[in-house]
Amino acid sequence: WYHDNLTRHAAEALLLSNGQDGSYLLRKSNEREDLYSLSVRGKDSVKHFHIEHTGTSFKFGFNEFSSLKELVMHFANQPLIGSETGTLIVLKHPYPRQVEEPSIYESVRVHTAMQTGRTESDLVPNAPSLGTKEGYLVKQGKIVKNWKTRWFTLHRNELKYFKDQTATEPIRALDLTECSAVQFDYSQERVNCFCLVFPLRTYYLCAKTGIEADEWIKILRWKLSQIRKQLEERNATLSS
Repeated sequence: WYHDNLTRHAAEALLLSNGQDGSYLLRKSNEREDLYSLSVRGKDSVKHFHIEHTGTSFKFGFNEFSSLKELVMHFANQPLIGSETGTLIVLKHPYPRQVEEPSIYESVRVHTAMQTGRTESDLVPNAPSLGTKEGYLVKQGKIVKNWKTRWFTLHRNELKYFKDQTATEPIRALDLTECSAVQFDYSQERVNCFCLVFPLRTYYLCAKTGIEADEWIKILRWKLSQIRKQLEERNATLSS
């Protein structure tokens, strides 16, 4: 759960996209060499706490710990207070460093530095996360097999498509927990196509370029792998 050179904004994006209340990670602070930042998610926002390394111990507020493990153990039982909001946060779920995120994530937007006059609480809940993607794809109809351009958005475990980018209500929201596979498709007369396999229907989609189709496939497959991993962990917990 130690992420060496992760930025503040990337930490927020990871925890908001893939974490849950009590998810946390530690990273280097970009303010001073002797400072670390503990980023913790609570109630759909992320708080950051400074930890000072004195050389022999780790100082957090009025508390001092001989190791980071001791600090984490302490706040797994004693809640942190989330700055001015007064929100109580317990450290429950370390966010692992070994998450296999597709390379596409490096180029995905995360929100920029806070603008003048706006607070952290204004921005964090609306921050685009590393697990999101959006763009136009051409989709094959279910009954009439014609192709129509639709605006697609991927957020958390939902893939929605809209009539166009300006539409506010989706035509449909696909629950990726029900999707069994995402793969390139060469059965169509069009190029750069891929399909999503659901129990009752297979969705055929085409991108403008092969690179774009590959990006969609990578991020959708990563989503499915995370869903399966969470399901396995839940089943393991229930069986134990």
